[in-house]
Amino acid sequence: MLDRRTFAGLLGAAALPGTAQAKTTLPFYAATGPNLAIYDLDPDAASLTLRSSIALPANIQYAWPHPSRRFLYVIASNSQPPSGPAGVAGSDTNHYAFAFRVAPDGSLTQQGEPVLLPVRPVHCTTDLKGHFLLVAYNNPSSVSVHPIGPDGGIGAAVPQYLKLDFGIYAHQVRATPINNTITVCSRGNDPVPRTPGVVGSGKAEDPGQIEVFDIRPGGQLRQAQKVTLNGGMDFGPRHLDFHPTKPFVYVSMERENSIYTYWLLEDGTLSEIPRFQRSALLDKDGKARHPGQTVGPIHVHPNGKHVYQTNRGSGTTLVNGQKVSNGGENSIVVWNIDSATGEPSLAQRIDARGFEMRTFTIDPAGKVLVAAATTPLLVQDGRGVRTVSAGFSIFKILPNGTLDFVRKIDVDTSHGILFWCGLLTMA
Repeated sequence: MLDRRTFAGLLGAAALPGTAQAKTTLPFYAATGPNLAIYDLDPDAASLTLRSSIALPANIQYAWPHPSRRFLYVIASNSQPPSGPAGVAGSDTNHYAFAFRVAPDGSLTQQGEPVLLPVRPVHCTTDLKGHFLLVAYNNPSSVSVHPIGPDGGIGAAVPQYLKLDFGIYAHQVRATPINNTITVCSRGNDPVPRTPGVVGSGKAEDPGQIEVFDIRPGGQLRQAQKVTLNGGMDFGPRHLDFHPTKPFVYVSMERENSIYTYWLLEDGTLSEIPRFQRSALLDKDGKARHPGQTVGPIHVHPNGKHVYQTNRGSGTTLVNGQKVSNGGENSIVVWNIDSATGEPSLAQRIDARGFEMRTFTIDPAGKVLVAAATTPLLVQDGRGVRTVSAGFSIFKILPNGTLDFVRKIDVDTSHGILFWCGLLTMA
């Protein structure tokens, strides 16, 4: 197990530049369909101001900054996700990875030609030294490793000669804080009930797992570990995040609506079983009562004292011929972290003011949290219905880690859903 001093030292390469924290505003990026918008985020005022937008040839799926903060990598595809909200898709059938050079004010300029990817990418990241761009694909489940040139450009995928198991439905790839291994969260899939009288209907559950791979200097991967429970049944990891100074790993379990805590070991693997398991829902049976209930992304506060996670309840029911929310929970859950054991304890559950919070971000000073609701949805309101818009829910982070809602900024999603948001300080 890593001792605290060694762990903190290894994280030094990923520390945020002091200049970024000194700025009054931060460049904030958000993707609506194929459009990448640049906002100014004022953490003190908890406000966003739209500055400009860039149009890509396909819907943006995710983005991640280079550790130097001088480049932003963006993956795009018009293939629709097999679950969750489906937005407008264009006619371009290619799948892309773009590199953008970041100006001092956060403005973006495309760096070289995009790299074509084999299928729809779902997540991307870099290693902590910025040598490689790592791209995750959900169907078929896989990861590609691309060298990053001195100019920030993306190279062709490194050939992988070993047999590698990427599980089923890879949803996230991350470099561990000691940078000798990467993790892949492979969510699996819930079973689909058989429809009476329909031949061939229904589908068995696909198991989930977390894979850990050694990453060699040349970008070659080697299987190091597969972490799961019950053979992967009822085990659906979506995203994970690392504590900034201690060997605690927090996993958002999508299909279980839970948070699991693992320990990161000195060889870059995880503890075989979770140290702690907690339900994220107010109603632990909420998934059964409200089909479509899942959890979303997860982020540890920069001070390491709290961890944040979203509940996403975007299931619908028919009311007078209209699809209306079935009452699932849409909230942001705040967990306090025990500094000795890593155990999360519930501090707050606050209304997200929107549906399907697929991404959210926290500024490096830990002052504000911005969450993106992907799509509008109808809700019952007395005898009628009303629309809850897509957009940004902005919260102040109080000294004790809890959230105070400040405002919501509506976003037009008629040309594409609000699928991603983030900062150059993502880590």
